[in-house]
Amino acid sequence: MQRRRLFFQLGFFALFLLAPALNLLRFDLHEAQLWVLGQRWSLGIDAFRAGEISANQAAIQIFVRAFLPAIVLIVAFLGVAWKYGRLYCGWLCPHFTLVETLNTALHRACGKLSIWDKHRTRRAGVQPSARWWPVFFTLCAVFGFLWAITLLTYLLPPAEIWGGLFSGTLTPNQARFLGAGSLIFTLEFAFARHLFCRFGCAVGLFQSLVWMANPKGMVVAFDRDNARDCRTCTTATYPQGSACDNGCPMRLHPRNIKRMMFSCVQCGQCLDSCEETRTAQKSEPLLEWKVGADAVRETLRQRKAEREAAAVLERNV
Repeated sequence: MQRRRLFFQLGFFALFLLAPALNLLRFDLHEAQLWVLGQRWSLGIDAFRAGEISANQAAIQIFVRAFLPAIVLIVAFLGVAWKYGRLYCGWLCPHFTLVETLNTALHRACGKLSIWDKHRTRRAGVQPSARWWPVFFTLCAVFGFLWAITLLTYLLPPAEIWGGLFSGTLTPNQARFLGAGSLIFTLEFAFARHLFCRFGCAVGLFQSLVWMANPKGMVVAFDRDNARDCRTCTTATYPQGSACDNGCPMRLHPRNIKRMMFSCVQCGQCLDSCEETRTAQKSEPLLEWKVGADAVRETLRQRKAEREAAAVLERNV
């Protein structure tokens, strides 16, 4: 599954970088022109000004060419999130692809997935080394610059931006945008990439809100009847135990209840870690995806367990 996910991530990342150059999607500020799939996307306003169409025809064209595609795209996107959660984040999002890449580099530098982590995450065959710090910060700077110049090519002709960069003929505004954007994105990648995914990204936030509102949405179900088996949960990658927790790139606890998994990106790494452990023990995995009626039953079971735990706590107090 992780190989398939990597294939989707790399493919969409390449599409994100190449879309402006191929005119698949960009808005040219010079011409005030939107390009979609290699074609100029017109709302018909120029034809109305020239008297070629009536006001009613212009209104219909604006609705059909602007509002209707936007509504269909948003409904389809949120429809996927309603059933599967932040599937876009874990399987396609270019930013999250960089998050995972930087996690790996930082882990080799200090044994942590974030500078702000209090404890190290041990991985077999990985011995933290200070020589990886320059690699980590160099990657942050390169990705920050790449992010800034790519976003600028969505607004101005890519040939103009890249040509101006190599020939040193960028305009002052273009240079300021690249400088400020590169700095901001570099700092974000280095110090706040997980925080951005959790709280700063509107795309991810709306996916999570829609998913949380659907009791039938796909969840990671945990077989609590065999929870004691987690004491011996180790894999070749995570020999210290808690493989599902240590394998989560968002640093969540997959065995937790749904409302504590708000920023889960459905990457499935926790499931793979659990399956690896249980396969070695010749038993069934304790974690699996549930959707539909099975997800509802899992949610009800989680709520029941939460109420029971609260009741025990209240009695002890």
